[in-house]
Amino acid sequence: MQVVGYRPAPDPALLLADGGPVERLELEPGAELAYGLGARRCAGAIRNGNHIPCDRERAPKCSRHERVFDESTLREREGEHAVYLAAFAPATFKVGITRLDRLETRLREQGADRGAHVFTVADGDIARDVEEDLGRDLAQRVRVATKLDGFGRDVDAGAWNELLAEHEPIETYDLDYGFALDAAPVPETMAAGTVVGVQGRVLLLDRDDTVYAVDMRDLVGYELREGETTRDRQASLGSF
Repeated sequence: MQVVGYRPAPDPALLLADGGPVERLELEPGAELAYGLGARRCAGAIRNGNHIPCDRERAPKCSRHERVFDESTLREREGEHAVYLAAFAPATFKVGITRLDRLETRLREQGADRGAHVFTVADGDIARDVEEDLGRDLAQRVRVATKLDGFGRDVDAGAWNELLAEHEPIETYDLDYGFALDAAPVPETMAAGTVVGVQGRVLLLDRDDTVYAVDMRDLVGYELREGETTRDRQASLGSF
């Protein structure tokens, strides 16, 4: 069985298939994963819930599959859009856009700690123009490594409130993902352990008294083998 995709918070799952129907591996807190990682190759494509495999070595997607046309992209530009601000602890802030009815979901998909709705506009094209304008002073993308640096830490409330004062938000969000960390998680690529939770596309697994942070995108393309991997892993100091 191959990891062919993933779904981030708020309804996280790994998508598994070996040709044919795609299965969801739900990532509920407390769930036990016990998979080793085998060979990695292109994850192919998903069409109408079915997996189209690919034997090319480039992962997670080969050049044939990394830019798959999706008709929903056109629909996503229609209808009212929100321009939002997102905060990632301790003090990384970005601007983004999404359909108005997906605002909180989009913040959770990105793993934001806080969010603010600052503008409502008629469609995605106008939203993109506003985003580009605000993007002169704010990031439009935040790397997963930067987000991980803030796990287990609080948002700098002073810096966040100062930013909000400049934009007079329509609504603000204080986002919770259902877990608390005593220490920063250890970055790792693995699929074995007890699910602590998922923030954005980062899966947190507890194993041997250490919490590991797994970027689910880094799992895409791997074959999963029943049974835990024996590969040596970095552990947190608290586990000794």
